[in-house]
Amino acid sequence: MAGLRMTYRNFKKKLKLDLSVNWFATWYFNLKMFPFSTAIKLPVFFYGKIRFSNLDGEMIIDAPITKGMIGFGQHFEFPSTSKGTAELFLQGKMICKGNVHIGKDVCIKIIKGAVLEMGHMACFGSDVRVVCTNKIKLGNWAGIGYQSQLVDTNSHPMFNTETRENYPLHGEIELGSYNAVSNKVSIMLHTKTPNNCVIASNSLCNKDYSNLGENILLGGIPAKKIKDNFNRDWESEKEILKQNKIIW
Repeated sequence: MAGLRMTYRNFKKKLKLDLSVNWFATWYFNLKMFPFSTAIKLPVFFYGKIRFSNLDGEMIIDAPITKGMIGFGQHFEFPSTSKGTAELFLQGKMICKGNVHIGKDVCIKIIKGAVLEMGHMACFGSDVRVVCTNKIKLGNWAGIGYQSQLVDTNSHPMFNTETRENYPLHGEIELGSYNAVSNKVSIMLHTKTPNNCVIASNSLCNKDYSNLGENILLGGIPAKKIKDNFNRDWESEKEILKQNKIIW
């Protein structure tokens, strides 16, 4: 009887997972973006509603290909409901260095000539906005909390009214490995962080922090170093995170 119950639970779990997949978007994206030999392995899965506003760019998977290794619209955090506002504008290049996890209602825009690179187990939480006009790079196990934004442009030309000097319109963002970015954080052009860094909620990052050393807590508007010898205990969470996010 116990074995029968376990079989039923596994069947129910598998059915729920299958029903959560947007199979049309999944097959369409894989067949459009990859050679057929790669596409049939279904490395990219979409869950729930997604709008493809542009797919003229390319996705490069720089890792062994496995089924569902890249997930858009994954349900791995609270709340479990979705607003159905996810959008992907892929005119440039998106590089995935391994398993990549993207939560619900995430909007990503990569314009022509721009590059978004995500390391192994890099993650965007729910309702994250990414605007990539030049280059954005996330290291391995870099996680971005819900309702945060990564924007590598000022969007509009800005200048110094005294010197008439123009401020750079575009820049780069580079987040180190094992970065834990809390919710509602704005990460702007010129941001660079070291490995093993934590960023507090509601912070604004806009400069190079890599010379501050590892194991630091950043926070504030604009962000500054708040504490040394501070880090997320990744080792205690790794297996749980893998179970919740690597689901195929």
